[in-house]
Amino acid sequence: MRPPSPLLTVSCPPHIHCGRTTRGIMLETLLALLPAVVMAVVNYGLPALRVMALCAAAAVVVEALCARIMERENETDDLHALLTGLLLAFLLPASAPWWLVLAGAAASIVLGKAVFGGIGASPLAAPCVGWAILSISWPELMNTELTLLDSNFLAPLHELKHFGYLAVEDVPLMDLLLGHEIGGLGAVQTLPVLAGGLWLLARNRIKPLIPLGFVLGVTLTALCFQLINPEEYAGPVFHLLAGSTLFAAFFLTTDNGSSPVFPIGTLLFGLLAGCLLIIIRVWGVHPDGAAFAILLANLAAPLLDRIRPKPLIVHEGAY
Repeated sequence: MRPPSPLLTVSCPPHIHCGRTTRGIMLETLLALLPAVVMAVVNYGLPALRVMALCAAAAVVVEALCARIMERENETDDLHALLTGLLLAFLLPASAPWWLVLAGAAASIVLGKAVFGGIGASPLAAPCVGWAILSISWPELMNTELTLLDSNFLAPLHELKHFGYLAVEDVPLMDLLLGHEIGGLGAVQTLPVLAGGLWLLARNRIKPLIPLGFVLGVTLTALCFQLINPEEYAGPVFHLLAGSTLFAAFFLTTDNGSSPVFPIGTLLFGLLAGCLLIIIRVWGVHPDGAAFAILLANLAAPLLDRIRPKPLIVHEGAY
């Protein structure tokens, strides 16, 4: 009698570990964010450093408390909680009060990670969960246009939302690259964020099809709107450089736990998130809305992961 076909075949041991660890990946991502951290402090001063340090520390403490309450192993040494807190801080205004920072860090860890089982188990990007809860609960404190009234920086996305493209047509692109705009304290540091994202791509630490699809989605959707009414809607270059677009492309959409696995799914996931970003900016209430776009795309990730090539036909005599 022919033995039953195995469901899973592996090569003979010993198996060689590739050397990649969770802690190592998190550490490299933190290093990729370091230029944006420096630029945020240069542009916003010590308040930005206060928000980033408090948010990162609070995320680590909350994760340790969750592990203790749930009687799980304390895994704060893998640096994922630290990274989650820093990513959330990048989305917050530099003027955020201390209690708002603590509430956001707690929401990101508890509701965005711990309740689902920890790292890799959450269907949603944890920093986006915390940001969304803060934006819905305290919209006036999360409105960077109101909280940074004394700033000399531009507010291009707010001006685009209220006055159309003609109001931001002459905005210097160099100001957008250097983060001289009102927004999330680290997310708007476009040039260092781009450098860090490209470094992660070169190190093969993030899935390249996701940021590629995201940029394509933003470009194609913005181009469609601009062709409809060039006086009302901005073009792709403006949307790519303004706000948290590139930060979302390289650091938020590429979360392994909340993004698809297979290549076709990852590309479609990036396209969907990029399209949703422009739709929210054009028709939504929030001038940026990158976090909301990513959360909506996260909900579609399981369906997108089912889109894959059909397996090759295996004959019975193959085994």
